[in-house]
Amino acid sequence: MKVPFVDLRAQYAGIEHEIAEAMQRVLASSSFVGGPDLDAFEEEFAAYCGARHAIGVANGTDALHLTLRAFDIGPGDEVITAANTFIATAAAIEMVGARPVLVDVDPETHTIDPIHIGAAITPRTRAIVPVHLYGQPADMDPIMAIAERYGLIVIEDAAQAHGAEYRGRRVGSIGHAACFSFYPAKNLGAYGDGGAITTNDSALLSAMQRLRDHGRTSKYEHATIGYNSRLDNLQAAVLRVKLRHLDDWNRQRRQVAAWYAEALADTGVGIPAVRRGSTHVYHLFVITAPDREVLAARLREEGIATGIHYPLPLHLQPALRHLRYRLGQMPNTELEAVEILSLPMYPELAREQVEQVAGVIRATRTSRAPAMAAAM
Repeated sequence: MKVPFVDLRAQYAGIEHEIAEAMQRVLASSSFVGGPDLDAFEEEFAAYCGARHAIGVANGTDALHLTLRAFDIGPGDEVITAANTFIATAAAIEMVGARPVLVDVDPETHTIDPIHIGAAITPRTRAIVPVHLYGQPADMDPIMAIAERYGLIVIEDAAQAHGAEYRGRRVGSIGHAACFSFYPAKNLGAYGDGGAITTNDSALLSAMQRLRDHGRTSKYEHATIGYNSRLDNLQAAVLRVKLRHLDDWNRQRRQVAAWYAEALADTGVGIPAVRRGSTHVYHLFVITAPDREVLAARLREEGIATGIHYPLPLHLQPALRHLRYRLGQMPNTELEAVEILSLPMYPELAREQVEQVAGVIRATRTSRAPAMAAAM
């Protein structure tokens, strides 16, 4: 039986009628750019996150870029973030002319290590962008304490953590602002690109509303040079439907993760750790194994799709060569890059499919046990 990495068709089958009704409402109104569904989604998503405001934008990268711009971060400034995230996090920092300062991560949770943040602060540091990676919140209390001590801005990169909680607070409500992606495969995904920013700062809300719409203050008056980065009304209508199901889907993801943990317990692979006091939403289920390539190849032969998030860390990316990082500077991140393997994860994944994945891993590692022992 083939096991896809993610199955968006299965999700659609469960909400098809709700989606059709929502899309038809927008089509009938012909209100495509801006409109009542966007307004309603922004209110509903802000309330869901526990924030005062939400601003819909075109995608998650724009969410980061516009937030940095709204905080007036630019040339000469430094922004600290994790070395093991998708390049969009660093790219947004580069887009405003600031310098990404990359730091190593906690090997247990895969999230940015506050100890390394403190060591990376200089007089040019303006902000910290902790990444809630794979659905696991970063360790926000010590990060916020560091930010307060040095007068820094904290922008949560919550692109993979819709609905995750840290010590009773939803991500999106902890930092000075937070940025979300609604790429289709996310826990809360649109049917195309989309993103949002959440904040409790009303002045920041106004600045970002202008920036996403050409700096507009009225139809033909522009207070600043802005961007065309609007979340359209059709995507907002889809997201409103999906938001109603998000908590249930996240609960199902945690159930799938529990099945994986049980089924893989005797295989010797590293299982995702959950930080005490946090609620993981398992955007990805990422194991660690020194024989990652062998496992991935064997799973592929059996029709089981996998992924690697991420095989080349930011500090070693050709696009960021000018930052002058070297191999060996981020040991935890570099080890993860050669050992991480993302297994199929989506709410509709059946226990039998999880057992199938685990069975292939178990059989592969058992058959290779003598060779692995000799290599060690």
